[in-house]
Amino acid sequence: MRLIENQNFPNERDLYGAEDAVIRNCRFDGIEDGESALKEAKRIRLESCFMNLRYPLWHVDTVALDGITMTDKCRAALWYSNDIEISKSDLLGIKALRECSGAKIFDSRIVSPEFGWKCNGVSIKDSAIESEYLFLMSKNIELDRVNFKGKYSFQYVENMHISDSILDTKDAFWHTKDVVVEHSTVKGEYLGWYSENLTLIDCTIIGTQPLCYCKNLKLIDCKMQDTDLSFEYSDVEATVRGEIMSVKNPRSGKIVADSIGEIILTSDSKYSCDCEIIEKSRIGG
Repeated sequence: MRLIENQNFPNERDLYGAEDAVIRNCRFDGIEDGESALKEAKRIRLESCFMNLRYPLWHVDTVALDGITMTDKCRAALWYSNDIEISKSDLLGIKALRECSGAKIFDSRIVSPEFGWKCNGVSIKDSAIESEYLFLMSKNIELDRVNFKGKYSFQYVENMHISDSILDTKDAFWHTKDVVVEHSTVKGEYLGWYSENLTLIDCTIIGTQPLCYCKNLKLIDCKMQDTDLSFEYSDVEATVRGEIMSVKNPRSGKIVADSIGEIILTSDSKYSCDCEIIEKSRIGG
């Protein structure tokens, strides 16, 4: 692979179509305000580079980024690209990843509104993320030891696994299918509405009105904190350690908790309650 190092690339398409190259200690910056510097590149590796211009990596096939800084001006950095590996990097521009496949991200920091839309096959480990609408309409996602802060995360996501992570969010997991979250803290409002096959294992769930209108919802050995009006119109199988603040009109299944502050079964419910609700504290369990 040819080596390109210690240069600045300020112009539009400066390295358009580059192939089989290592780009080291370079800058993509300047008053020329060029864009699409590495569009249509193949088999490239960037090391210790500074990227301050927009759209640098569109339609790229096989790219590795190590120790890269992408500023907030490096917007829409990776689109329509495949076979991506990112390590020890900062992705700070809006829409940093979209319609990409086969992306692996390690030990990195992501501050990027609308991150990861319509992607397939993304793995993120040992990283921090701040984003709104994280991974909208994406599939085959894996997060491990991720600290996430944002708002409307994981909407319409399919086939996702999250482990050992902290999710400080809002309206997470709406309309998701086939999602498993384990050994994690999930904090937010209105979590998991309209989801299908959502499973939470050994998780702490925090926030108002969680897990309503769910199909085939499973909670296995979880804790729930400040969770009022839980499970409305959901088909649910749940085992909960500690107290659930309140349960309202679950549709079917079985809920077992150490205690439940209030069980609300209203006469105007749209569905009959065919859910068995068990408080261990009432039966000496």
